[in-house]
Amino acid sequence: MTLAELDTLQTDALSALAAAGDAAALEAWRVAWIGSKGRAKGLLAGIKDVPPADRAAYGARANALGKALEEAFASRAEALGARSAGAASGPMIDMTEPGALFSAGVGRRHILSRVRADLVEVFARMGFAVAEGPELEDDEHNFIKLNIPPEHPAREPGDNFYIDDPAKTPTPRMLRSQTSTVQVRVMEDAVRRDGGSLKSPIRVISPGRVYRPDAVDATHSFMFHQIEGLAIDRRITMADLKATLTNFARAYFGPESQIRLRPSFFPFTEPSAELDMMIRLNPDQPARWIELGGCGMVHPRVLTHCGIDPEQWSGFAFGFGIERLAMGKHGIPDIRLLFENDVRFLRQI
Repeated sequence: MTLAELDTLQTDALSALAAAGDAAALEAWRVAWIGSKGRAKGLLAGIKDVPPADRAAYGARANALGKALEEAFASRAEALGARSAGAASGPMIDMTEPGALFSAGVGRRHILSRVRADLVEVFARMGFAVAEGPELEDDEHNFIKLNIPPEHPAREPGDNFYIDDPAKTPTPRMLRSQTSTVQVRVMEDAVRRDGGSLKSPIRVISPGRVYRPDAVDATHSFMFHQIEGLAIDRRITMADLKATLTNFARAYFGPESQIRLRPSFFPFTEPSAELDMMIRLNPDQPARWIELGGCGMVHPRVLTHCGIDPEQWSGFAFGFGIERLAMGKHGIPDIRLLFENDVRFLRQI
């Protein structure tokens, strides 16, 4: 077969392909022309009959013909497929477009996860990094380094979920009762990283689960979430703490938010205060002061226990219940609603 005959063969094949008007005709053309035993596949088998001087040109033309027919077949198949779909279902549908979302059948993050993310974002804008720690803690980090003495009532077995018997184990393990344990570990790690003496400031928040054997009611649960903050630097004062909490309240609850600090006592801060905020929990009732958590200046003994010189460094700490923040932000009257997984409630927030 000559090169001219190959050109004629290609023209005939393309004419037959153009005449194929449905899937059956298209398949018949494929088998006849580019199938494993089709005419295009057999062209190279006849190269032995071509004069030696023309074999290179013949082989190149035969390969080009086969490739052209395969491309033409793919294009024709696509065109017939689009035409078939249009005839069957009306206007052609773009299958790459996003589907319609129906809120009733699509999941989303739980309200507590969303509130936590919002809190992290607010404090990140104030320069706080996120730190996390283990939920299974030991007595040293949960109590001793936080300046909570052995006789303190907060260490009673009835107020903690002990894993080890505190009467038989020198350093019993427990489910942490506060995320202050993370602050201790952050300070220890910073001192260790700086070679035994703190050289750079610390500014972290530590959100996470905590556990206390409280009776469950509208405002208490045996497991809940806290977010605690810690700032260590030179010459930090109570004014820095109040400014931070005020900025947080205005950023999270709105520019008209009101807070107040009431004198209190915590073993790990001195001076200490309770943080209250004016919140409307029930739309049918007036706003009232709600306790959100505690705060204060980090006790010098806590700094010393963590290897930080209290003569050179000072700091403040604060802690909120994430559930209470969620209740205040969204007007949720009962903490139990957050854990019952009732979709009728969850769809409303």
